[in-house]
Amino acid sequence: MSPMLVALLTLSPLRALVAVESGLSLPLSIDQVLLLIFAIVWLGGLVLRRGRLLRLEHNPTLIATILLTAVFAIGAYSSESLSEWLKEWLKWLVVAGLVWLLAFERGGRWRWLVYAVAVAAVGNGLVGLYIFLGGSGAEHLLILGRFYRAFGTFGQPNPFGGFMGIALPVCCLSAWGMAARLWANWRAGNFLKAVQVAQLLAWAGAALVVAAALLASWSRGAWLGTACAALVMLVALPRRFAHGLLLALIAVALVFALWQTGILPDALIARLTSSLVDLVAINDVRGIDAHAENYAVIERLAHWQAAIDMARDHPFFGVGLGNYPVVYAQYRLINWQLPLGHAHNTYLNLLAETGIIGLFAYIAYWAHMLRICWSLRTHPDPCARSLGIGLLGCWVYLAAHSFFDYLFVNSLFLHIGVLLGVQTILHRQLRTALQLE
Repeated sequence: MSPMLVALLTLSPLRALVAVESGLSLPLSIDQVLLLIFAIVWLGGLVLRRGRLLRLEHNPTLIATILLTAVFAIGAYSSESLSEWLKEWLKWLVVAGLVWLLAFERGGRWRWLVYAVAVAAVGNGLVGLYIFLGGSGAEHLLILGRFYRAFGTFGQPNPFGGFMGIALPVCCLSAWGMAARLWANWRAGNFLKAVQVAQLLAWAGAALVVAAALLASWSRGAWLGTACAALVMLVALPRRFAHGLLLALIAVALVFALWQTGILPDALIARLTSSLVDLVAINDVRGIDAHAENYAVIERLAHWQAAIDMARDHPFFGVGLGNYPVVYAQYRLINWQLPLGHAHNTYLNLLAETGIIGLFAYIAYWAHMLRICWSLRTHPDPCARSLGIGLLGCWVYLAAHSFFDYLFVNSLFLHIGVLLGVQTILHRQLRTALQLE
């Protein structure tokens, strides 16, 4: 199981690059081909081993994912394009399938999937840094007069930043967990194993590359999401909640002091504050004159308004998953003709496509995932505990960045599905440990 999934996770981010650079009109993208091969090989192995196709057990993550997928299926009847609905709905079906598959993983092979997510992120991050240092040449992505916004193999900086932001908590907390294990061994008077030291260095190096690439993406949503994730992980790291809260407050005070004293780079501050001011100050973009400085913000707000108008006409079940670009022409503002695929806000996009019911189910789903990850703080293994807190950071990041973009693109749903599956494994380990006490 793991080798095929490792290949899928590592190569699937190449989807946009292959589509653009190959020049071929292929019926299936690279991630779809890999997913199809994986499904055929896995099902074939199941038949040869005469294994049972379905085994049900108490699994909060799997049950919640199946319920959310079922809620999203309701809007099929109201979809103007059933093919677009199916394309988007199948993503959630695949996520549910990955969670279900990993729920029965009893060995330690699942760790290779975490490594695969990190390797894919580091590889993309290195490509992004190459682009940042001049490997792009795309003048519309020029920043600071001599650099270019990093976009890796994604073709666009924001989803690239999203991938870096999802992977960064896993890399950072995996390094922290390995450091905690080495520290415990050293204090116990044991020799430090070279393999564990190498793992610590590898995770630390991965975290540095991914963090640098995230910064180079110049994505405000990615930066804000990372800040939110970092604060929550600081709260979660200590055993005592009060200690974690104190750590987070100290971090906020430190950043505020750096801001006020002018130590933080002016370019970063200007990048963040300009967009936030426009987002807060502008209520209706119909009469707003767009120019180079505010174009990205006005464009985003125009698509938000279109999504809200869709929700007004279809309040309960929406226009159907994936149908935002299909019906966009009916709701677009005069100067904004291109649908861009989504509303650049996951919550408004889901409100438009799945209505109030779908949006409520989505928010409840991720609240449930956050609760499960928070419980992993009590995991007896320091590395597993740290990874659980890292997953908590992933979901906080996803929740925060989703206010400014839609991240279920370019096969990222595969990485999200696998990380949810890893969460399932850690939660099962925790339940087993508690039962043995």
